[in-house]
Amino acid sequence: MLRIVSGVFIVLHGLVHMWYFTLSRRWVEFRPEMGWNGRSWLFSALLGDAVTRALASVFYALAALGLLVSGIALIASAAWWRVVGMVSAVLSGLVIMVFWDGDTRRIVEKGLIGLFINAAIVVVLAVAG
Repeated sequence: MLRIVSGVFIVLHGLVHMWYFTLSRRWVEFRPEMGWNGRSWLFSALLGDAVTRALASVFYALAALGLLVSGIALIASAAWWRVVGMVSAVLSGLVIMVFWDGDTRRIVEKGLIGLFINAAIVVVLAVAG
């Protein structure tokens, strides 16, 4: 039962990344309470907002896909789910950090909880693995 609940949690965590993908693609009109505004403290000044959002789209989608695959593999008892889960959680954490806009207002909506979840996944997998 714990395996299934954990797998579903990882799948849901992956699906949350699709919200940031949606924001990066500008498929919805941005409002401050939605979270990430499409800017990055690291990339926006160097590459501009459009390129930053395009990069964010790719990396948020990759993180989402990796977490989805990892969660499904865990539910299916595939032995390789840990490797995919570890890589995906690290990627997700890096994506959240480099595409953060640098503003601490509404930091929870900008991925702070996701960053903690990724850290917990990495720690659990490192200790349990």
